[in-house]
Amino acid sequence: MNLIQKIKNQIEKLDGESMEEARKRQNRLTKPKNSLGRLEELSIKIAGITSNPSPNVDKKGILTFAADHGVANEGVSAYLQEVTGQMIQNFVKGGAAINVLSEQAGAELLVIDIGSKADLEESEGLKIKKVGEGTGNILKEKAMSRENAEKSIKIGINSFKNTDPDLVGIGDMGIGNTTVSSAITATITGKPPKKVTGRGTGVDEETLKRKTKTVEKALDLRDPNPNDGIEILSKIGGYEIGGMTGVILSAAANRTPVLIDGFISTAAALIASTIEPKTKQYMIASHESGVKGHKHALEHLGLQPVLDLEMRLGEGTGSALAMPIIETSCKILNDMLTFEEAGVSTN
Repeated sequence: MNLIQKIKNQIEKLDGESMEEARKRQNRLTKPKNSLGRLEELSIKIAGITSNPSPNVDKKGILTFAADHGVANEGVSAYLQEVTGQMIQNFVKGGAAINVLSEQAGAELLVIDIGSKADLEESEGLKIKKVGEGTGNILKEKAMSRENAEKSIKIGINSFKNTDPDLVGIGDMGIGNTTVSSAITATITGKPPKKVTGRGTGVDEETLKRKTKTVEKALDLRDPNPNDGIEILSKIGGYEIGGMTGVILSAAANRTPVLIDGFISTAAALIASTIEPKTKQYMIASHESGVKGHKHALEHLGLQPVLDLEMRLGEGTGSALAMPIIETSCKILNDMLTFEEAGVSTN
């Protein structure tokens, strides 16, 4: 049995008994029932995920995967492909948005170069786990072999295991990855490419048209099976998307809540849910991004975002911003007193 199948077999449904116990406590806390809205819902969901009616998420981690894409050569991005490697170096220096936000959230950030073209060495906070130096151009060939698709997922699985957080967030870096994410989203949701292909890094109208046509043509050429997540990844995906898919699968197998970042992370979530539908129960959408197509992807997964700040950066920034809210929801469940404990009348 290979690692992916083994992890799939370990994924269970949420623990209904823990959720019911958490719900009952929420309803006894010194406040009107449901007055804390989604904070209550989140704590109950995390109780079910962790199989613990008094969950804590003290150990927080963010895994940001970076890789290059052959389709970037089609002129679909506002940035040159070299920016991927330069941003990895910026992560290492601590100069990116995700560095600031992960520190603010009290989360340990680990960057995994899973497929960039840059020649980098491992250092503190950076792991080099390259499957390849960029994917194939999906207009000319498959993004990667099925073997390499599985390898990228396995790297994500092991990256989660090695960090073992109570709450994990995923993020991405890769020039051209909104193009492949649009292709993945169109494939799995059934939406036409025009509905799910947006400006990404802020391309102009001419580039947007080229990008949309690129997605349409790639889907015609590669014709991925919408019911086979690994085939989708292989034909039109990216190494960093495979890595994030692996994290989602591994987190679910280990009963750990996983914060999904923006559009690219949600493309990984779509693939993970295609490989194993129960993973959806372990996902929390950190935010709804300003990227066209993200809303459709979230609706397909049945996820309601925690935040809506019109962000579209990636890197795991939305995951980092949502972490304190998730942590707070658990603190409320655990640390507030019930009416009985506080000696407060319910009348």
